[in-house]
Amino acid sequence: MINILVLGAGTMGRTHIRAYQRMSNVKVVGIVDVNKPTVEGVAKELYFNRFEDALESLGEIHVVDICLPTYLHKEFAIKAATSKAHIICEKPLASTLEDAGEIISICEENKVKLFVGHVVRFFSEYSQAKKLVDQKLFGDIKYVRTFRNSSFPIAWNDWYSNYQYSGGLLLDLLIHDIDFLCWCFGEVESVNANNIRKMEYKDVQHISVELNFKNGVNAQVAGSWSENKFRTNFEIQGEAGYLVFDSTKEQPLNLQVKRGTSMKLIANQEEIKNIESPYFTQLNHYVDCIINNHTPIMTPQEAYQSMKIAFAAIKSFEIGDTVYLEEKYH
Repeated sequence: MINILVLGAGTMGRTHIRAYQRMSNVKVVGIVDVNKPTVEGVAKELYFNRFEDALESLGEIHVVDICLPTYLHKEFAIKAATSKAHIICEKPLASTLEDAGEIISICEENKVKLFVGHVVRFFSEYSQAKKLVDQKLFGDIKYVRTFRNSSFPIAWNDWYSNYQYSGGLLLDLLIHDIDFLCWCFGEVESVNANNIRKMEYKDVQHISVELNFKNGVNAQVAGSWSENKFRTNFEIQGEAGYLVFDSTKEQPLNLQVKRGTSMKLIANQEEIKNIESPYFTQLNHYVDCIINNHTPIMTPQEAYQSMKIAFAAIKSFEIGDTVYLEEKYH
């Protein structure tokens, strides 16, 4: 049995707890949250205001799941790692590259596993797109477009409004698509970004980012905090066909590949339907990696690299010019 301590019982913390409650090999042994909220299925005596109190009271903790605001990740990752607990940490890994590097190093030094919650890799449409890209059904891919939109996130202490804490739209929301594209197409060579609304606008932000990959793929990543309804889409264009996803459609995923002079639909949503929550799939995968010492789909180094690209994009719209990426994290 894997004993898990969850830090933070907001929206994401509750989502993780519900997933763990469905697993036969996992037990949520405690929740740390300053507000001590009520979570269904968790006894009141398992709530703690302080991480140290939980450690003292609970005995053996195998995993600490960090679902706290981004700027608190480093502090509690260090505490968890030095207590020899494996770590599952919500994305982004940290609020600065320096902090992300320190988290990775402290976990390596203490020989504990670190998993980062980039859940988009576990959405069926995105994982299927990755498989289709790897199968080279499109021929040479030259252009990709992604879009992600939601309302401005409301959370404890309004911490999303402080961009030093949250990283704003790029680090918090668009990093999903940055990670997905890097998963599919590898290393980014250069970044060019346009921030349509300046950072001082608290509740609305629109950003467009151009990513140029070393393999020749050009990607346009756009998104905003501007609408009440969450929606996301992508389009992958190749010489031999294209793949389109639109979360607002009844059949969201559409793949067409050339056969002679015509285009033929060869995949749709019904063929890849995944009845499981991607959060359950993700966390179940990480638990399996802990138990069986498997390599995770998402590595800490990849999480670091996605952060690096997001910060390069922030720098790009600040200076109004292209930013070139240096070599990967080692």
